Amino acid sequence: MGIWDFIQNQVLGMKWLNELIGLGLSALGLDVGGRIGGSVQFFIYDVLKITILLCFLIFAISYIQSYFPPERSKRILGRFHGIWANIVSALLGTVTPFCSCSSIPLFIGFTSAGLPLGVTFSFLISSPMVDLGSLVLLMSIFGAKVAVIYVVVGLIIAVVGGTIIEKLHMEKHVESFILSAGGVDIESPILTKKERLSFAKEQMLGTFKKVFPYILVGVGIGAVIHNWIPESWIEAVLGSNNPFGVFLATLVGVPMYADIFGTIPVAEALLSKGAQLGTILSFMMAVTTLSLPSMIMLRKAVKPKLLALFIGICTVGIIIVGYLFNAFQFILI
Repeated sequence: MGIWDFIQNQVLGMKWLNELIGLGLSALGLDVGGRIGGSVQFFIYDVLKITILLCFLIFAISYIQSYFPPERSKRILGRFHGIWANIVSALLGTVTPFCSCSSIPLFIGFTSAGLPLGVTFSFLISSPMVDLGSLVLLMSIFGAKVAVIYVVVGLIIAVVGGTIIEKLHMEKHVESFILSAGGVDIESPILTKKERLSFAKEQMLGTFKKVFPYILVGVGIGAVIHNWIPESWIEAVLGSNNPFGVFLATLVGVPMYADIFGTIPVAEALLSKGAQLGTILSFMMAVTTLSLPSMIMLRKAVKPKLLALFIGICTVGIIIVGYLFNAFQFILI
């Protein structure tokens, strides 16, 4: 257990970095115990920590992803039927891009290629909500138990949501240009190890440039919550005394746009201020899965009824998960 604590706190959580930054700021005459000094320390530490983890994770996941280009993914999904197809599709979503807006083009491509609609929606739900990156980042803050359960319940939402959409036969609510586009079965190129490393590097740099502004915003919000908003306020709104905290967190998260990297510092600050675990995770799920920009993009591909069903399934699933995590928080943390 001691080894795992070391991995979680010093390797993933990089507590040593926080202490080093605190010593450096103190040497410069800044009081890290005060609001301003504490905010500066939180901001520098979280930006550096998330950036290091982000670059490492994107590089590693992109290298894995090089083995699963869209054409190969389509063929893999085409081999499965029924709920197994939904399960494989949800799992495939864990090795794809990090935000909902990047997942929608792949969803459109899979749907155009003739894959069952429920299967493609399982992919669309799981891709932004749960990925290998979220597993590692959540472990750095909440621990392995919470991180693994978060990923499992996210996959369950994706499988159940896709299955419901499949059973309701919603194909007529997909825009006609998507269904008539058809798919071109292109053979996946055989990449060398050097080409895969080059691909991973390009993906890392491209994603980092796109995501970094949201990290800065997320860490900034986290620093304000961590050092300026009274703990009693957070507990009153998102603590155990407010039975509607999960609803509120989910509704607040929907209009926002970020990915797992942008929500982590906000979640970290809320947890330290006494917000309930399930409420925090509901906020994170809502931000990553149901952001307003991604819903606008998805509306281009599906009609209002199917879009509303998708939002409804995700929202209900996120709220249920939030209350379950809150109910069992005492054994999870």
